[in-house]
Amino acid sequence: ITGRVDDVLNVSGHRMGTAEFESALVSVEEVAEAAVVGYPHELKGQGVYAYVVPQPGETIDDAKLNAACRAAIGAHAKIDRIQVVPGLPKTRSGKVMRRILRKIAEGQGDELGDVSTLADPSVVEKIREGAILNG
Repeated sequence: ITGRVDDVLNVSGHRMGTAEFESALVSVEEVAEAAVVGYPHELKGQGVYAYVVPQPGETIDDAKLNAACRAAIGAHAKIDRIQVVPGLPKTRSGKVMRRILRKIAEGQGDELGDVSTLADPSVVEKIREGAILNG
């Protein structure tokens, strides 16, 4: 796996790319968009946190998403936290702001830094409100 260091997760000694997870997630027909980040996990080193935007009118089945990841990546690929979100924080040019998602997953949603390039700041508020900070 190559890429930026923050795009590679080390979960219980397994190195997995966030892009692999995202590709598996968007292969599920109910998923419109997905972004995956790591967060500190006391047992595994890093946990896998997925932000998932459903297709209009669809509901998200966590077990189905994890099954898709296992099928695409391997038996060790398990998402620890799946948060259904209305959208992903993007710059005006459409790039996902992973730094913001990582901070929220790490429980630092009040320390986001510069968000002036966000296309829609309300998306971040909704994500912060629904953040899964345990489990």
